Amino acid sequence: MGTNTKLKCDVAAPERAAEGKRRIEWADQDMPVLGEVRRRFEKELPFKGMKMSACLHVTAETANLARTLKAGGADMLLCASNPLSTQDDVAAALVEHYGIPVFAKKGEDRDTFYRHIEAAVAHGPNITMDDGADLVSSILSKHSELAGQIVASMEETTTGVIRLRAMERDNALLFPIIAVNDADTKHLFDNRYGTGQSTVDGIIRATDILMAGKTVVAAGYGWCGRGFAMRARGMGANVIVTEVDPVKAIEAAMDGLRVMPMIEAARQADLICTLTGDIHVVREEHFKVMKTGCMVCNSGHFDVELDLVALKKISKTVNQGVRNFVDEYVLQDGRKIYVLAEGRLINLSAAEGHPACVMDMSFATQALASEYAVKNKGKLGKKVYDVPKEIDSWVASLKLKTMGITLDELTAEQKKYLTSWDMGT
Repeated sequence: MGTNTKLKCDVAAPERAAEGKRRIEWADQDMPVLGEVRRRFEKELPFKGMKMSACLHVTAETANLARTLKAGGADMLLCASNPLSTQDDVAAALVEHYGIPVFAKKGEDRDTFYRHIEAAVAHGPNITMDDGADLVSSILSKHSELAGQIVASMEETTTGVIRLRAMERDNALLFPIIAVNDADTKHLFDNRYGTGQSTVDGIIRATDILMAGKTVVAAGYGWCGRGFAMRARGMGANVIVTEVDPVKAIEAAMDGLRVMPMIEAARQADLICTLTGDIHVVREEHFKVMKTGCMVCNSGHFDVELDLVALKKISKTVNQGVRNFVDEYVLQDGRKIYVLAEGRLINLSAAEGHPACVMDMSFATQALASEYAVKNKGKLGKKVYDVPKEIDSWVASLKLKTMGITLDELTAEQKKYLTSWDMGT
């Protein structure tokens, strides 16, 4: 255990704190919207006297969100939302240089992962943040006595929002949730462009494959699936989409992609990537028809999208670490299937996650949604709320400004026309 003498924490490489600080500062240069929020928070201290526990991917970009929340007066603690997504140098830098307790180690086992979540619970938060709803789930299932002190929780992922809306339907929520993932300034850019680029990045770092000419299957055509399919196709891959939603399937077909069931796609695939937020998208019957050398990976939040228990059952040998983040499953007939990053988030396990530029909008929206929850303390019910549109609009407008892009403005005549009904043909 690497425990800082000043803060209670659990990080793997305290000696790498200086390296992590450089990476945090590098990312910060490409996060001007979040920087603007941080400067205002420093003056106004919207979170003064409040404790925050965040269960997020511990990356350089997340570090700048944590810095922003601390600048706003929050007593901040951070733990990992995925056992393989922590950047150990960043975790060390947050402790050593920014005074933020971190409980996260890359490659931590399941027991350590949940022990770290318990540390976030023990912090006694007034506001929580999640990538996947594990922290909220732990509070609701095992520490419901804390619910009365929690103003709200922010959720950053598609998977987490799915879980939380299910909790709302079951009347299981005990405090308000803000669905940050569903904000336009999050999912339209972070999920599509961030996931698309970083997923391809993780696959290439893990395997060193050439995408051009490969048959690549994107399981799911939500915003993450679209982003990945777009990037894979742009690199010359022959992209197949699998879907259960007829509207999304039509979109994929009209975007020029082939659409078919997984059982057909698996026969042709050189690479399969799941991006659905659901369980066992690639199952035993799919593994059985894959050609030798097929690679499978996941870019959904949890590692359940690939049924690796079934794959292990039909394999005679599993050779771990044939490359970094590549395990080789040898089937009974000798065919080989390669699983990347143990089925966990390939973009954060084998690469660095989303680029700072796109996380700038997501984390600015996250920070402002937290401020909104505090300003409306006691006014929000025990349900899932969308991010207010004015936050989306402000973040998008400032992002455009930092990109040097200006917009047209409606004339008085145009405004009148759009609010009237008496002018026709």
